[in-house]
Amino acid sequence: MPESKRRKKNAYTPEQQMGERKVAQFGSPAWLAPTMVASFVIGLAYLVVFYVAGPDVPFMNSVGGDLNALVNVGIGFAFIMVGFGLATRWK
Repeated sequence: MPESKRRKKNAYTPEQQMGERKVAQFGSPAWLAPTMVASFVIGLAYLVVFYVAGPDVPFMNSVGGDLNALVNVGIGFAFIMVGFGLATRWK
């Protein structure tokens, strides 16, 4: 059976100089969790206030014209969707 050739070794290989090691950052930015929770709470509060006292709140009554209910629900769910979008980045 044939015998494989051995690899030749270099006489001397100097150690490679390495620079400073970079520390990997794990986790989320500090602003992410409070912003996510605030977005969830604002969206939920907006929907609750709209359903409980929508006609009595001047801002909510004037938004959207004929599509008043749809626009206000859309605003509330938009805040909630922003919260879910931020939740996908949370580690």
